[in-house]
Amino acid sequence: MNSRGIVPALKACGVLGAHAHATLTPLSGGVCSDIFKAEIADGRTVVVKRFLGRMRVAARWSARADRAAREAAWLKLAREVSPDLAPQVLAEARGGRLFVMAYLDAATHPVWKNLLAAGDVDVAFASAVGAALARIHAFTAGHADIAARFAGDETFRALRIAPFLLHAASRNPNVAPRIRALAADLASRKIALVHGDVSPKNILVGPKGPVFLDAETVVYGDPAFDLAFCLSHLLLKALWVRAAREAMLEAFAALRDAYLNGVVWEPSESLSGRAARLLGALLLARVDGKSPAPYLIEPGDQDFVRRRARAFLSEPNLTLADIARIWSQGIAEMAA
Repeated sequence: MNSRGIVPALKACGVLGAHAHATLTPLSGGVCSDIFKAEIADGRTVVVKRFLGRMRVAARWSARADRAAREAAWLKLAREVSPDLAPQVLAEARGGRLFVMAYLDAATHPVWKNLLAAGDVDVAFASAVGAALARIHAFTAGHADIAARFAGDETFRALRIAPFLLHAASRNPNVAPRIRALAADLASRKIALVHGDVSPKNILVGPKGPVFLDAETVVYGDPAFDLAFCLSHLLLKALWVRAAREAMLEAFAALRDAYLNGVVWEPSESLSGRAARLLGALLLARVDGKSPAPYLIEPGDQDFVRRRARAFLSEPNLTLADIARIWSQGIAEMAA
């Protein structure tokens, strides 16, 4: 991770004095960005996020580098819903590639993915994630001013629809028409502000509940995507951490139910149905898309995901509960 240019950017946006010093420590930036903890000589600690033009994945995958302003805007809006839902944005650099936010220490704000990976599954926290996500969607649904503020879906298409759905379709011709139809439907819906990357790796377990990070794929679109995306991660982690399978599926149900209880902008059954149909495509994308889940390394894991995801896509009337039940039964059969 290259830190060149970070200190000058901190000085340019006023976070660092002209002659002040900062110690930079790389943090996990995923495939889309560089992230550094900056410890400033006066005792302050901040986080600097700088976006990449090309993703850190094997397949060629590029996106616009001016995503910082949109993510910063999402974080500010989430804090309008509740100040505890996102870190405070402290500064933004000119050019749209970098912003600075408050640092939240891992001792008080652990990453949810790390807890799940260790088999520490807090079902009540999963419920809180679902409820918080629904609050953000409800706050933004049907607001023309918010839709205008986040106009344009180029980044969402470049980082989600093309590399996840359409790439998976290209590698699975038997279900490709179904996936392409889902992608077209997803692109056409303009309902609420969608985070686009609601994954356990982007959620901190804060003292007052979930804290959301990494809204770089934000789009005004279909909120069913956020629900399906997060639920897909819980299913995959039930396969990864098999000893915690039952708890992961309980978390799946708790998050689903809390979210759907907060759906006030449309019939919850309609949104739930769209999420269930998207779920199969998103699961398939984690083995055949451009960003495969790196922890599916046990023999048979990828084939398990591929076969069941294709089956889900072939049965569009399955509910979220049906998918979770079939998934759980399949994992149990593997262990038998």
